[in-house]
Amino acid sequence: MGHINFETAPSYQILAAAGKKVLRPGGRSATRQLFGWANFQPGEKVLELASSFGESAIAMARQYHVKVVGLERNPDSVTLAKANIAAAGLSDQIEIIEGNVLQLDHLTEKFDYVLAEAILTMQSASGKAKILEDIRDRLKPGGKFLSHELIARSREAEIHEVLSATIRANSTPLSEAHWIATYKDAGLIVQQDQIGAMKLLNPWQMLQDEGTKAMLRFFWNLCTQVLLRRQVLAMLHVFYQYREDLGYIIMTASSPIDSLGEIIQDSGQVGSLRATSGN
Repeated sequence: MGHINFETAPSYQILAAAGKKVLRPGGRSATRQLFGWANFQPGEKVLELASSFGESAIAMARQYHVKVVGLERNPDSVTLAKANIAAAGLSDQIEIIEGNVLQLDHLTEKFDYVLAEAILTMQSASGKAKILEDIRDRLKPGGKFLSHELIARSREAEIHEVLSATIRANSTPLSEAHWIATYKDAGLIVQQDQIGAMKLLNPWQMLQDEGTKAMLRFFWNLCTQVLLRRQVLAMLHVFYQYREDLGYIIMTASSPIDSLGEIIQDSGQVGSLRATSGN
């Protein structure tokens, strides 16, 4: 952790340095719901963006018997992911490659699913549009995009400004309507969505996501490192200040099968669910 400048590093690096492994706005429970919606079938192929240490890839391959290609830009994470996958005995089902989510057009293969968690939120409007268009092009006809992002129920512009200053990244969560419209503009048909409370630094959710030992290590790091603690508390303050506005959104969206897909897309019929759980 010594090589990280806590004064300038983006939030995901700070939280990782503190020992947090799960960086999903809705925690593992939201991801499990997303996987349930996916209805994976054995032998189908998933492209996971920003696969980190391979934990989600291992979970999908082990539980649903799918094949996974993980894209990760950090070479150290690629090395660790490959080691974790080998230790799990899943090297024949999972491939991790080094690459950037902004260069998906370098891939030529088509996939049954593309999974992205906490990626689009960190992009500008043009970055969101490009990645979504590239995701659409990487999906087979009728393939599903599975996403898990941050939502701003209201005060979008204000939240963007505050998050940019606090977490030092281009964090631009959208409202539910704006997320759906952004997907539609990229040619993706939103089928299901669910929103709920922000759980990234919720102690109970952290215990479920990280486990007791990892959670204790996280809090020990905060107690013993002043600069690290200061930055994490600043994030927590913003999350609490905007607790009524910030949350998570999970969505499934499909690529059109044919011209009929455009008709379905224009109909605006979206299966929408609402999560009512508190912080």
